[in-house]
Amino acid sequence: MLVLALLAVAPGARAASLTDREHTDIAEPRPADVPDDARLEADGATIGTVTIDVGDIFDEHDPREDALLYRAADRLHRRTRESAIRAQLLFGPGDRYQARKLAETERNLRLLPYLYDVHIVPVDYQDGRVGIRVITHDVWTLSPGFAFGRTGGTNSTNVNVQDSNILGTGKGLQFSRIENVDRTSDGVAWSDPNTFGSRWTTAAAYIDSSDGGLRSLQVARPFYELDARWSATVAASSYQRTISRYSLGRVIDQFSDDERSYQLSGGISSGLHDGWVMRWLGGISYDRNLFREPVTSATPALELPPDRTLSYPFVGFDLVQDDYRKLADQNQIGRTEDFFFGTEITGSVGLAKPAFGADRNAILVATTARKGYAFATAGQLFLSGSFTSRFEDEQARNLIATAAASYYLRWQPDWLLYANLGATVTSALDPDAQLLVGGDSGLRGYPLRYESGSSRAVGTVEQRYYTDWYPFRLARVGAAVFADVGRTWGTGIVGNSDPGLLRDVGFGLRLGNTRSGLGNVLHIDLAFPLKLLPGISRVQFLVQTLQSF
Repeated sequence: MLVLALLAVAPGARAASLTDREHTDIAEPRPADVPDDARLEADGATIGTVTIDVGDIFDEHDPREDALLYRAADRLHRRTRESAIRAQLLFGPGDRYQARKLAETERNLRLLPYLYDVHIVPVDYQDGRVGIRVITHDVWTLSPGFAFGRTGGTNSTNVNVQDSNILGTGKGLQFSRIENVDRTSDGVAWSDPNTFGSRWTTAAAYIDSSDGGLRSLQVARPFYELDARWSATVAASSYQRTISRYSLGRVIDQFSDDERSYQLSGGISSGLHDGWVMRWLGGISYDRNLFREPVTSATPALELPPDRTLSYPFVGFDLVQDDYRKLADQNQIGRTEDFFFGTEITGSVGLAKPAFGADRNAILVATTARKGYAFATAGQLFLSGSFTSRFEDEQARNLIATAAASYYLRWQPDWLLYANLGATVTSALDPDAQLLVGGDSGLRGYPLRYESGSSRAVGTVEQRYYTDWYPFRLARVGAAVFADVGRTWGTGIVGNSDPGLLRDVGFGLRLGNTRSGLGNVLHIDLAFPLKLLPGISRVQFLVQTLQSF
């Protein structure tokens, strides 16, 4: 990261700024003598040689990136090993050629934090065998750094040393110290997306915090592709923390939560048929929460929540339609983005009983759904919803229902209108959970966790502008003008703090990270509340790092 910082002051770096945004220009054109996908599949072509081409962080063949410090960054960076890429491929020599396998592999590889973009293309066709080239670009993954954020009138800092691609193996290790409004934490985390070169993944974390800590371990073999036939997961975690309940942005009371959870689960599927996948899921889950007075607190609990132990077997399903499309300059700047336009519906039901280790009889129900729509000249619309509840003594407890809609309309090549509306309704919410809205949940002109209630709605309209500016070949630049509205209704866990409909407007700068494994977007915003209330600043200054524009 030091090298990347030095690049910003390198002689000639400004002259290397990009003025013609090329998004992810790593694609190799399909040779004219290679038939199209439909013809290859109809001919029953098989895959021959698979070549892996891993590009450096900077392209030294590009005059704009042929500078001393750019070359130094490439020399210091350990390029991703071919074995790490091959472990993620959904096809291999001798397999029947299927275009969807290439497209799905691209999507999976783009999810890896150590790759900037991926392009997979047939490059030759002889004697019924197709040669495939997998083209990737690395990013800088060793990231010693310092991050500062400000949201809702509160500051946060993050000092960390992390590498999401240790020695080019694709494995990740992070040491961090985080300070925010809730706690100070020191931790280490590990992740491996292809354990021993297999489809198994592992993840572990050990975090010590000022109010407790987190210990977690997960070993899983996910449904790594739509046509995968089985999955398995073993997970365990222990989490001790202080929970704060809020009203009008102020802490009303606090209590400690000692949470333990374990899960053994798996799934089976007959694979992809006619563009659809049906998966059947099942397993055993254990969740225990013990609530106590915090050791030190100026705002002790008004009333401690009752302890809760839920232990239950469960069964479920996941229905997925294969409909993904590539877009650009939507939630990122200059990156290929994979959007889901199909239909997905999931559901599960569990039975908790004392015989299974629970402290009550309960039926647990959960379901989610999402759907995307693409209109020829009117943008894209994405809908989602969820419902979870626990039924005890013929009554619904901790019922949470959500619905959300997001809309994108590109009305000029560099101008995109974005709108989002989300709503949540609850009933008999567990007292350790609180429904809030504020600066950290969509209302950028107000303090974090400002309003509380039993239901809420938040809406945002944002005009996004994607510039051609690519200063020092490190970050792409965008801007936004926005308006937010939102409120809560009903009586919350610690009373009603509803001051009515809150509204704000603002504008800000966006810096899209294209050269590091963080893959995020830095937001620098000024927000102005339109409804001034006692204690509310007329201007909110926000600095935050998010995964989208």
